[in-house]
Amino acid sequence: MTQPTPPPSEGNPFAQQPGATLPPPAPFTPPAAPARNNLALGLVVAVVVALVTAGIYGGIVGATEYEIGYAAVGVGFLIGFAAGKIGGPNRVLPVVSAVLSLGAVYLGQLIGIAMIGADETGVSAASLFTEHFDVLTKGWSETADPMTFLFLAIGAFAAFSGAKKAAL
Repeated sequence: MTQPTPPPSEGNPFAQQPGATLPPPAPFTPPAAPARNNLALGLVVAVVVALVTAGIYGGIVGATEYEIGYAAVGVGFLIGFAAGKIGGPNRVLPVVSAVLSLGAVYLGQLIGIAMIGADETGVSAASLFTEHFDVLTKGWSETADPMTFLFLAIGAFAAFSGAKKAAL
């Protein structure tokens, strides 16, 4: 036994049926323009990103007990990229990003030294960082080698170029 095949339907079966009405369209609201070409906001974002990435870099240094060049590049690039995206093509932002990157990589290295020292001495890293900051900076200067300064320079270069590229 075969079943009869239904006749082919014409058009779209999901189309609006005759006599039905559509609801009125919702009013169109254009999306908000992204915040760009705002020097002050670009600087604020760069400082915030510098502090956050310094903490992350310090955590990496403390956990691995090594300075990692790629992480320093990432710190610099993120600072510059964020500043350039928000601040736009202002000539000040790449320079400020490079300086902030130097500070962020240095701060991250100090945080890493504090974490390593906390493991070795049994004192908290926060206590080492706040109460014995002079010991941390002395330890950093004694252990700094040419690679340390190379990481600082690479981070600054990445921040400068990241800000330039993000502003395009």
